[in-house]
Amino acid sequence: MTNDASALEDTDLDDLASMDDAFSAGELSKAREDWVLITTARFGSALHGFTFSTLERIGGTPCVLIGLMSVKRTSKRDQVLRGLMGEAYHRALMAFPDEDVVVGCRFINADAREAFKDLDDVTPSPGENAVGEERAWGRRLAKRFGIDKKYDAKTFIASAGAQDGYLDFESAKPEKLDADVVEMMSAIPVAKGGAMVVYGWTMAEDLVKLGKR
Repeated sequence: MTNDASALEDTDLDDLASMDDAFSAGELSKAREDWVLITTARFGSALHGFTFSTLERIGGTPCVLIGLMSVKRTSKRDQVLRGLMGEAYHRALMAFPDEDVVVGCRFINADAREAFKDLDDVTPSPGENAVGEERAWGRRLAKRFGIDKKYDAKTFIASAGAQDGYLDFESAKPEKLDADVVEMMSAIPVAKGGAMVVYGWTMAEDLVKLGKR
């Protein structure tokens, strides 16, 4: 279910914060101010995940900006992640029909890359040297996330102050993660508050499929 983030009450933020220890009520309160939409995933009355996001254009290009996402560590985590991403794609399809769309977020681990498995040209990627427009998109997103002062365009990493919002997900089967991705993401100074800006594309014809309910 997706609603306006501004409509969240303090009790709602407490509910989100109680799901796990990734984000405090204060950080969620900031997300309520920074992002337009809040999507929640529930099984019955139990909260299993949520996303703060915004649909907007950057330099005329349609974008899905995931400001903050958190998925509870349960056996349903993969289903919840797919559901939250599916809702983001559906909203993008409604807002940007017949257009290619950029999806951007901040990651702190390799596990979170699972959220972008349906996207094309995910950047950065192991063994690929991003140049030109690819780095430019990284800088644009870093600025939009408010982390550009600590951001390195070559590595796509903000060294500190970048964890007020990111994609909080831990795989149930970490042994199956791509070793090259794990190595690349290990460069993030997580303990110092660092995060990596990651983005990918969904072509218009693919968005029609991804955004269907």
